[in-house]
Amino acid sequence: MTPAKAAGGARGARGSAAARLALLAVPVAFFAVFFAYPVAAIVARGLHVDGSWRFGRLWDVLGQSDIRHVLWFTTWQALASTALTLLVALPGAYVFARLDFPGKQTLRAVVTVPFVLPTVVVGTAFLALVGRGGLLDDLWGVRLDTTVWAILLAHVFFNYAVVVRTVGGLWAQLDPRQEEAARMLGASRARAWRTVTLPALGPAVAAAALMVFLFTFTSFGVVQILGGPAFSTLEVEIYRQTSEIFDLSTAAVLTIVQFAAVGAVLAVHARTVRRRETALRLVDAAGTARRPRGAGQWALLAGVLASIAVLLVLPLAVLVQRSLDAPGFAYYRALVRDDGNVFLVPPIDAIGNSLQYAVAATVIALVVGGLAAAALTRRDAGRLVRGFDALLMLPLGVSAVTVGFGFLIALDEPPLDLRATWILVPLAQALVGVPFVVRTMLPVLRAVDQRLREAAAVLGASPWRVWREVDLPMVRRALLVAAGFAFAVSLGEFGATVFIARPDNPTLPVAVARLLGRAGELNYGQAMALSTILMVVCAVALLVLERLRTDRAGEF
Repeated sequence: MTPAKAAGGARGARGSAAARLALLAVPVAFFAVFFAYPVAAIVARGLHVDGSWRFGRLWDVLGQSDIRHVLWFTTWQALASTALTLLVALPGAYVFARLDFPGKQTLRAVVTVPFVLPTVVVGTAFLALVGRGGLLDDLWGVRLDTTVWAILLAHVFFNYAVVVRTVGGLWAQLDPRQEEAARMLGASRARAWRTVTLPALGPAVAAAALMVFLFTFTSFGVVQILGGPAFSTLEVEIYRQTSEIFDLSTAAVLTIVQFAAVGAVLAVHARTVRRRETALRLVDAAGTARRPRGAGQWALLAGVLASIAVLLVLPLAVLVQRSLDAPGFAYYRALVRDDGNVFLVPPIDAIGNSLQYAVAATVIALVVGGLAAAALTRRDAGRLVRGFDALLMLPLGVSAVTVGFGFLIALDEPPLDLRATWILVPLAQALVGVPFVVRTMLPVLRAVDQRLREAAAVLGASPWRVWREVDLPMVRRALLVAAGFAFAVSLGEFGATVFIARPDNPTLPVAVARLLGRAGELNYGQAMALSTILMVVCAVALLVLERLRTDRAGEF
């Protein structure tokens, strides 16, 4: 290489580092203003009283027996939910990774629908299945609502796709010839799987388990609807202390405890993700799936399909059936009426509100998440940049209730007085969408050959032109998939939105929760109808995503 080209390459490297820091400016500012600031504000409001900090309140709250019971239940139900989800979903991960069968693409979208549904709709679906007057109650007189089993089964329903996509995505890219070589050397099928495949899958299984634990540790809507007064997680208790008792100091302490626990989980998750990305030699997933062979594989496929039908499809089917209980689509027709009892507007308006908010949140999430993913692309990024990668996941685990209430008390003065503006809801929803954008786009961006970028830089292309002409054509499909996931999760965000959605502009999840909180068959039926509409919208979006999805289209 000539000295001129070497100098050009050095300038390109320096320019790349500077561009990476510039790209991080917008995501850092976004998370500082709309995540860190509201959370810090509500913690400060609870612990900073009369001009002094009262950290002794930490020990006072944690010393209460009812709070210790909440902490214990939150932890053990998350561990039990994680173990049960892995037990049920790992066979499904194998089936989707290694077996090829008709309808596989559609079924992959079906199993992902529960994950993007708002937790309040998940709770509603299981209420229709196991609650009073539900399917099990009608057939056998069995009720599971207000029991821990309803909560555990709903968590399996919600997190099944996390295991299938995280573990199954890696499993599909493992070279099957390694296990076949062990079989040829005399190892049994079980021993070959235990000694060859299982160690390779270890990081993916750990990552999936940590994500499931994270989602169940912070569970809100499911426990709120199915648990009744007997069961309360940290998230439910924070909501109760904030909105019902107005004890901000206790809520602040519980937020700190949850923040510490989530931070520890995310730190471990970041390490497992890095191990999964660097420790294995992967192959094209398109060539590893085969038609089922032998009675064992056909029996496994049948068992997985049966478990999907019972655990995932049945609750959704019962939800639809309950929405159609009244003759002549009465519950759906009631959505267009404004009776003034629950809403200031007809419930049907929640659909338009949700779609508008979700579109705005998707645009915000794509801008913020896309810039963050572009900045995090290089594996040799500094420790500070890698740390920000882990911080991007915090909104998935930190109390959405805290964020929502923090919006109300922090964003109330110029120039950030946003309480009366419509943008407040999309901003809260985008916080949840950004991690999905980053986790979807980052593996694809890292798969782009770095030499292409370096060659373009040596030839004088600016970082922006390198992105536009090298990266963008290769990640366009992943960008569409990221947009779809951001739209779906924004549509279903509930924990923060329940605080900040205005009564005359409710979102779909907020409308469902309000209807369920009112007595009467008509309100219950309308909640089922709205939940069904939201489920259909999410299902259609995911079916479109499966057609766009590539094998490298991220962790989700």
